[in-house]
Parts: sequence; structure tokens; C-alpha cells
Amino acid sequence: MRKKRVVVLGSTGSIGTNVLRVIESFPQRFKVAGLGANRNAGLLAEQARRHGVRAVSLADTERVPGLKRLIGDVDVGVFEGENGLAQLATMDGVDILVSAVVGAVGLDPVLQAVDRGIHIAIANKEPLVMAGEIVMERARKSGARIVPIDSEHSAVFQCLNNAPVSAVRRIVLTASGGPFYGKTRDELLNVTPAQALAHPTWQMGPKISIDSATLMNKGLEIIEAMWLFGIDVDRIDVVIHPESVVHSLVEYVDGSIIAQMGATDMKLPIQYALTYPERLPTPFETVSLADIGQLSFARPERGMFPCMDYAYETAKRGGTMPVALNAANEVAVAAFLREELPFVCIPDVIRAALDRHDNMIEPTIDDVRQADQEVRVLATAAIEDLRRGS
Repeated sequence: MRKKRVVVLGSTGSIGTNVLRVIESFPQRFKVAGLGANRNAGLLAEQARRHGVRAVSLADTERVPGLKRLIGDVDVGVFEGENGLAQLATMDGVDILVSAVVGAVGLDPVLQAVDRGIHIAIANKEPLVMAGEIVMERARKSGARIVPIDSEHSAVFQCLNNAPVSAVRRIVLTASGGPFYGKTRDELLNVTPAQALAHPTWQMGPKISIDSATLMNKGLEIIEAMWLFGIDVDRIDVVIHPESVVHSLVEYVDGSIIAQMGATDMKLPIQYALTYPERLPTPFETVSLADIGQLSFARPERGMFPCMDYAYETAKRGGTMPVALNAANEVAVAAFLREELPFVCIPDVIRAALDRHDNMIEPTIDDVRQADQEVRVLATAAIEDLRRGS
């Protein structure tokens, strides 16, 4: 059996490091061909040496000289900057692209991999949030297979098992509730980044952890699910499930509900995305329902966490509104992590940017890129307005 050659974008992050652990557990199946990271040159060089890769990419161009010194005389191609990830994604002989980067930077590499018709294991929500219709249409034309890594979308993918959308009444995405489930607005007024990053069940990167705390992560997942599974957004619901054992559910028109359950370990959906359509014995820990004892569910507190409603709104309005949602959120979360914006003001910045954005209906990919840049300026201005008290 020929080993499948894998490129991992975002290899130094939480998902990326778990992807490499999965690959290391199946050495007869996979070979790492390329690795891309944002700025962690030290870990990237270590990963490159361990896996004997052909090429690496580092987005932070100032750290590239240091990366080259760390790699030494080994024959490894080094890409850099905004185009580096796309160069990795389009290398000859790549069988699987894992997109585990965070943010809009993942859009171009995914599009180029889609056009090449390769297997894409995607954890990066933003390409489908920003340009879901374009991505899925190109995938249909090229024959590219897109398999989700996110535990929620992996769960839905498995529950659907190629069933027609006409047989589905609704998709139900589960959410842990994040670190502030059940809190009042007054209790959130002085939240610090450290508190918001302390997720109760999942180990994630900073940006996704903050999105989980605001429920924006679930909002982005709603839009992503709409495009991944070709289902109307009104047929996608969310339920709070603090134990994070049921990863999502599909309710069929006959009243049957099928749920996918598993340990709170991203290595399991990663393994499925890499080996699909096969199911292989896993070396990783599985869940014991008897040990858990009880599973609980509740409706989300949408008044406290309006970001999820913004996702429903922008999905229904279409055009470049989801682009605006994502761009404004990225700017607001970055400002909060720099302690330049209160946690409770993240939704305010997003709302202001959405209200100021001039929606472009049926956008081209260039329209998507333009909207992304324009809304980042709007969101930055909204943060300045809040800081001035206007």
C-alpha cells in the first residue's frame, strides 16, 4: 500500500499537533510532505526534522531566517508570507491537505487544493463561512472530497452517512457552553483573557477558545454546516451539552434522532477525516458512558450571547454578510486578547461592523477578499469608537 502524502497547514497549533500524532500512529498509511505554521519557527523546524518533510512555510517573514538556521543543511524548501500556505497546498504529489490554520488565511490554500481535486480534511471554518457556495461548487466540479475535522461537523457527517438532505428534519450541533455558561452580564464585565481561555472540556487555541466563550464558534459552525451539508440554515439548531460527549445529532423526518458520541479528544475526528471512508482501530482513548453516568442538555442563552444570532442573520442575508461577520469577529477577538477591548464588547464591535457593511450579493472570490479587508477597517474603527466612548 502506497503511503498517502499529507500537507498540514497550522501544524504547530492544537489541531495540527494532534494531526501529527495521528499520522505517527499510522506510519504504514501516511507520510508528511509539508508543514505550514504562523510564527512558531522552533516547533516547525522540530516537526520538519522528525517527519523528514519536503517543504515548510512560515507566515511570519521576520522569523524565516531563524527557521532556515534551525533546519540547517537539510534539503527542505522554505516558503513564506501570505502565499506560502498556498504553495504548500499545491505541491505535486499531495494526496491530503489538512487545513488547521485559524482565520481567513486558510481561504486561498483551500480553494487551490479544491481546484486540484484532492482530499481535504478541514478544521478551518473560515473558508466555508466566507465563501461556502464558491468552495462547494468548485469541489463539485473538481471532484475534491471535503471531510470535516471539527468534532461537531464530523459527527453530523457520520450521522448522515450519505443520506439525502430531504430525509433530514434538522441538524443539531452541540455546544459545551464555554467557560461562562450560566453567568450574568455583570459577572462578565471584568473578564480577563486568561479566564476566557479556560475552556472546561476542550484544549483549543486562543482564538477558537474565545469564540467558544462568546458562542461565536457555534455561529461559525452553523454557517459552515449549511454549506457542508447543503441544508437550509433554519434547519440547523444548537443545544448546550456541557459534558461534550454527544458531538452532534441528526433528526430525520420520521422522528428518529441519530447521535455521534465519543471522547473529548480531537484525535478521533482527525483519524476519521484522514482515513475516510475506512474506519480503522484507534490507538487513542475512547469514552465510557457508565463512567460518565449522566448527560445533560439545555437551550443556549441567546440573549446573553448574541453572536450566534448574528450568524443566523448573516447566513439568511447571504452575499458578503458572513464575510463581514467573520472579519469583524477576528478583529474584535484579537483586540480582546491584547486587552484593548472588554469581553462583553466583542458582540458590539461585530454588530457595528455588520450595520456599516454594504452587502455584495452573489460575490466573486475577489468580492469576498475585498469585503474581508473593508470590514476589518470598519471593525477597527468601531473599537476606537468604543474606547472613546462615542
